[in-house]
Amino acid sequence: MKILIVEDEESLQKSIHQYLIAEGNVCDCSSTYNDAYQKIALYDYDCVLLDLTLPDGEGLNLLKFIKKMNKPDGVLIISARDAVDQRIEGLSLGADDYLVKPFHLSELYARITSIIRRRQFNGSDRIVFNELEIDSHAMEVKVNSHTVYFTRKEFDLLLYFMTNKSKVISKSAAAVHIWGNDADMADSFDFIYTHIKNIRKKLTDAGCKDYFHSIYGVGYKFVES
Repeated sequence: MKILIVEDEESLQKSIHQYLIAEGNVCDCSSTYNDAYQKIALYDYDCVLLDLTLPDGEGLNLLKFIKKMNKPDGVLIISARDAVDQRIEGLSLGADDYLVKPFHLSELYARITSIIRRRQFNGSDRIVFNELEIDSHAMEVKVNSHTVYFTRKEFDLLLYFMTNKSKVISKSAAAVHIWGNDADMADSFDFIYTHIKNIRKKLTDAGCKDYFHSIYGVGYKFVES
């Protein structure tokens, strides 16, 4: 999962970042409104953790921006504001959830995964596409009920394409989503080709059809022939 942490309290931001990275996620961090605005405008995230009180702006305006741009990002507000009317306002503007500080990091992560399940997997951990099945929680892939083993990056890349079926995904977009924004500075994205080649081989060797279609000069899409 790719997550944006918008939090100006340095110690809390660091704690959240370390916890989420340890769970295998890709994380970006913003301490200011302007930096968060730029990242949200440039990139898509599975979930944005949004503090409301930022040194140079109001977090709710970032939520309004996300909704105005019709972005797919889930939004979890994390705030010390615990008044009922504040929570109602955030949820009515389109936030998926609202968590009052202080909180346990394990609860935060449970809420993040719940948001992503609801938004991407219709509330389930499983995605089924013909003979191919992915369990996002167990990080397990099966073809015709037989388990196929992938590296973590291969799994994340396959999951990314399956949750964006029929969409053309550029090599740069795939790299940034799986490896973080630093990947956008790479000289080339040939490593994406290598990873997809490995994924295709493992799937087809297991009896799965090849659903990856190369789009010349752009990238790939995951779709039936």
